[in-house]
Amino acid sequence: MSYADGKFWLLYTDTKMWHPGPYKVTPNYLVTADDISGPWSDPVFLNSSGFDPSLFHAEDGRKWLLNMRWDHRKGKHPFRDIVLQEYSVAEGKLIGDAVPVFTGSSIAKTEGPHLYMRNGWYYLLTAEGGTSYEHAATIARSRNLEGPYEIHPANPLITSDGNDALLLQKAGHASLVDTPEGEWFAVHLCGRPLSNRRCILGRETAIQKIEWKTDDWPYLAQGGNFPSDTCPLPSGVIPGPRPSGSRRVDFAPGAMDLHFQSLRRPIDASWVSTDVRPGWLRLYGQEPTVSLFRQSLLARRVQAFHTVTTICMEYQPRHYQHMAGLIAYYDRLLHYYLRVTYDEADGGRTLGIIKADLDIHEDMPEYETKIPGEGSVFLQVDINRESLLFRYSLDGATWVDIGPVLDASILSDDYGTLGFTGAFVGMACQDISGMNHPADFRFFDYQEKD
Repeated sequence: MSYADGKFWLLYTDTKMWHPGPYKVTPNYLVTADDISGPWSDPVFLNSSGFDPSLFHAEDGRKWLLNMRWDHRKGKHPFRDIVLQEYSVAEGKLIGDAVPVFTGSSIAKTEGPHLYMRNGWYYLLTAEGGTSYEHAATIARSRNLEGPYEIHPANPLITSDGNDALLLQKAGHASLVDTPEGEWFAVHLCGRPLSNRRCILGRETAIQKIEWKTDDWPYLAQGGNFPSDTCPLPSGVIPGPRPSGSRRVDFAPGAMDLHFQSLRRPIDASWVSTDVRPGWLRLYGQEPTVSLFRQSLLARRVQAFHTVTTICMEYQPRHYQHMAGLIAYYDRLLHYYLRVTYDEADGGRTLGIIKADLDIHEDMPEYETKIPGEGSVFLQVDINRESLLFRYSLDGATWVDIGPVLDASILSDDYGTLGFTGAFVGMACQDISGMNHPADFRFFDYQEKD
């Protein structure tokens, strides 16, 4: 995102396909708004040659798109180069040819370009090294927009690679900002791993103070290229109290709490409602938690190492294909699900745990627990670093542990395939018969303990 000409300019990639095979289907789009709260324009298609689009607003008023270009050919490095192409505001499209301007440093995997101008230099800041522990931010400069770009003599600008003692690991993929007082800062991606080097909080954002030296190159203010876990405040900023990350949502008609996210589709009345039963959120059961398509799942990010999340649910399953409950979720192949389902033995309800661990997706029948056939049930998940424990209550006051202490670290960027989202906690409802049998939720209480 950038701000120029009285508008906010937001560019994004809609990743349609990432794997398998050598191809990436990554259309890039632009939307604009006069106010950051919207309304936003309809998306303008830009290209699909790669990903990580960024817009440079030149001093002469022209605008230039940058993105990394993907090379699918065998024997070629897939992170081919950074390309530059002019964008015409009047025509609403790219014009001219895409020009390759940078192939990266020896760190490789060059992506995430941003372009800045200072003291007659164009500065090209890119991400390199991938998104894991070799991550880095590389900076290069040129007197000409199209290059050639020379790499910083002390490159990379930021990295954690080679220093396992750092609190902030995986540092890279940065952008620069200057304040009205002329101070410069870099914001960058990072991860805070558990003791087993798994990051359940996903990719996070950190900030570093930047100093410009007489050679017209930027450097970390603390020296070197390792990130600091503290940063001085900009001049004139008065520190205030740190806001609590804890949040209880008591459902009411109207807009959905902004912390909730859905899976691959918008939140709409076809599968979720706060109006049908005032004071409750209703999820209409749909496909199982391993589905790539129509899931009824609302979840929020886990943003602290120790969290306790509690829900109150009313649910009357009528069939063994009906399930609803509380889910600790990384993706469709990695999650733990405390769910209520139908008990065929007596037509009542039973409570149990489903575990999804890559190729394994199974109930844990040894912990299946009979609960009353009617009434509210309170479900809770306590995630404390590497440990995850489920609990339930019938009155919201007396809690009973259910199941063993589970390995929370599988809900991380580093356990399965390539990922960077971190863990979520949420509510889910399934009706595998396709008849959309619903579950109702009174509240969602997320508490950060550490």
